Amino acid sequence: METSKKQSSSIKNWSVDDRPREKMQTKGALALSNSELLAILINNGSKEKSALELAKDILALGKNNLNELGKLSLKDFQQIKGIGEAKAISIAAALELGRRRHSSEFLEKTSIKNSSEIANYLKVILKDYTHEVFGVVFLNRANKIINFQIISTGGLTGTVADPRVILKKAIEVEATSMVLSHNHPSGNLKPSRADEELTEKIKHAAAYLDIKVVDHIIVSEEGYYSFADEGLL
Repeated sequence: METSKKQSSSIKNWSVDDRPREKMQTKGALALSNSELLAILINNGSKEKSALELAKDILALGKNNLNELGKLSLKDFQQIKGIGEAKAISIAAALELGRRRHSSEFLEKTSIKNSSEIANYLKVILKDYTHEVFGVVFLNRANKIINFQIISTGGLTGTVADPRVILKKAIEVEATSMVLSHNHPSGNLKPSRADEELTEKIKHAAAYLDIKVVDHIIVSEEGYYSFADEGLL
């Protein structure tokens, strides 16, 4: 009885119209649910569950929210029985491609005109980090993004960025200006005294190389904070 139950739950035994791959071929990707798309990535189920059932377990782990799903690590995915390292990597890779697709659309813009534009770009890149990270957007004379670099990672409450590392990278990519950035996983957008002191330190060091710090932007799920807009630069 148990064997027949396992066989009936296998996607191979489903109607062709209900199989995720075949459904995508005949009806297109938009016709598939999130769990069906994940099932295609998972490829094969386990002895106990089909790929679709595992996909539903993964979505549940992310509270059935794709934004929350993007914050999960490889180890988080592997908590689910039937999801090994290979399947976890496939899922994480697909989520990363989604992030890069959104950020690449922004990179195609000719130039950055205001803080909200750069903040939207940074929120896509940094929103899924559950710990604080410090990054720098490097710009050319036309205010076009030529490079983005994560400089350092920290804990839940802070991180430290080395001005020497930042300036070395700025010279390598021939940047004429840059936007400092970091995330606040807590959601609080108010800069700390340490944030203000670090900004001033990098600003003065960069000035010796004729590189301008045009902004320091803090992002969280609540929004963003611009040092330039608040008159702190």
